Amino acid sequence: MQAPWDPGQPIYRQLRDRVAAMVLDGAVGEGEPLPSVRRLAARCGVSPLTVLKGYRQLADEQLVEKRRGRGVYVRAGAVQALRDAERRRFLEGEWPRTCAAIARLGLSAEELLASARSGAAAAPPALPAARRGQR
Repeated sequence: MQAPWDPGQPIYRQLRDRVAAMVLDGAVGEGEPLPSVRRLAARCGVSPLTVLKGYRQLADEQLVEKRRGRGVYVRAGAVQALRDAERRRFLEGEWPRTCAAIARLGLSAEELLASARSGAAAAPPALPAARRGQR
């Protein structure tokens, strides 16, 4: 399965963000393995080096750890660390732009809440879920 990629951002970064979303969404829990590099590369239609670079970024952020001969695992505390970082990123980056767009379009709080309740906001495509216990 190939995921659509944003041409304005490096694929390894998008991969990192999608794996982070999997962790935040509970598709992969703390202490559990991520999909193997080769398996994820094949599913996403990218080079294994691209997956390695995305996993390396997560490791540099202390969110995952490589266990020699066993794969890459989500570290304890990764969910809270990701949640804190994503909240900060959203509030500092996306929220001001979102507020400006809301004001520019003249949207009311009621319209926004009604839209949220109806599920009008589409989620970005996710990576294939990891199979428990497989690398």
